[in-house]
Amino acid sequence: QVQLVESGGGLVQAGGSLTLSCAASGSISNINLMAWYRQAPGKQRELVASITRESNTNYADSVKGRSTISRDNAKNTVYLQMNSLKPEDTAVYYCLVHKLVGVSMNIYWGQGTQVTVSS
Repeated sequence: QVQLVESGGGLVQAGGSLTLSCAASGSISNINLMAWYRQAPGKQRELVASITRESNTNYADSVKGRSTISRDNAKNTVYLQMNSLKPEDTAVYYCLVHKLVGVSMNIYWGQGTQVTVSS
């Protein structure tokens, strides 16, 4: 099992910045992909950004150029720095990791952290 603990959410004004953190603990060997998703009220959960163990990154078009995902493999932690925040960035942000178990890939989710951007 992998436990994920997110932090860094909160209330910020439009144009501001936040950095989210997600620390993995437990059975943390063979964690490959780490990612951030978000879910706004009434909307489906969507990918924000992902990063592989080799630091290959992928971003949603809606945050590209405003956000940076990074990871510290020694600390088993993934970060999401978000700049120039907009009200439409308001959502619960969830951390996700993929863990290779034999030939299977297990997926683990964090509990989520609320980000609210006021106009």
